[in-house]
Amino acid sequence: MTSTVKSSWTRTRHRGAAAVALAVTAALVAGCGSSDDEADNPLAEDKAVGGDTVVVGSNNFAESILLADIYGEALKAKGIEVSYKPNIGSRETTYGMLKNGTITVLPEYNGSLLAYLDPKAEQKSVEAVNAAVKTKLDTKLTLLESAPAEDKDSVSINAETAKKYGLTGQSTLADLKEIAPNLVIGGSPEFQTRHQGLVGLEKEYGLKFKSFKALDAGGPLTQAALTKNTVQAADIFTTDPTITKEKFVVLQDPKNLFGFANVTPLVHKSGLSQEGVDTLNAVSAKLDTKTLLDLDSQVQLENKDPLDVAKAWLKSVGLD
Repeated sequence: MTSTVKSSWTRTRHRGAAAVALAVTAALVAGCGSSDDEADNPLAEDKAVGGDTVVVGSNNFAESILLADIYGEALKAKGIEVSYKPNIGSRETTYGMLKNGTITVLPEYNGSLLAYLDPKAEQKSVEAVNAAVKTKLDTKLTLLESAPAEDKDSVSINAETAKKYGLTGQSTLADLKEIAPNLVIGGSPEFQTRHQGLVGLEKEYGLKFKSFKALDAGGPLTQAALTKNTVQAADIFTTDPTITKEKFVVLQDPKNLFGFANVTPLVHKSGLSQEGVDTLNAVSAKLDTKTLLDLDSQVQLENKDPLDVAKAWLKSVGLD
């Protein structure tokens, strides 16, 4: 399955709003005229950090901060000096900071990063996506191994519907073919007309739903409608803690209609030793979507400190 476009939510959450980013960038460039201004510029190199320190950054959403803590604490466990720059902002800002070495490591999402670097690029497999990203990256940067964990669009059903039709987490979108005419599906308005939405669901899986209800892009309106059974299926993101809280069932997408969004470390080559590379690759090997959903739920539903959650998970998988 070929995928070229990420959802509007993904562009917002993983890529940031372009207009805001351009305004931020313009302000940063305008502020580079003096040493005092440069000290406040996140795109300027951080002179206070020693050359042997790995600086782990994160974008401005909870999952990125959690992943950064996981990466940083895993590196610390190997005796590598680490400092954090959390909650920086959108990709437009963090990518520039990686290029100039202000940060060394950033949690990324391979398909989303490729869409940022080349919006027209096809996404046929994890390996193909990563290979394409590497050809588009700044020469000072590299992508490490991707985790099985993904945070992307999915068609999820509520617990009542799953029970009624005998559907489980092992069920696929193809299993909806006979029952879709009985179901109302919800999502953002554009979900009705895009390939990574109703158009693709019909073309790839033969799904024709009873009706479509325009809500939001995987946000509170969609979550509430699915919980209340106003809709029986909806576009929900695969690591949304609401899945755990409300016992939604995420249907498998074997044809990869929704593309790829594997969690993947993006690094500044000169700032990370081979031991550091091996350490982060070992983290990726242990991190699957179910695990990431559980960790996100601990942070976002149970209000646990992401650093504590990161340390506990690393210990549980022998990477502390």
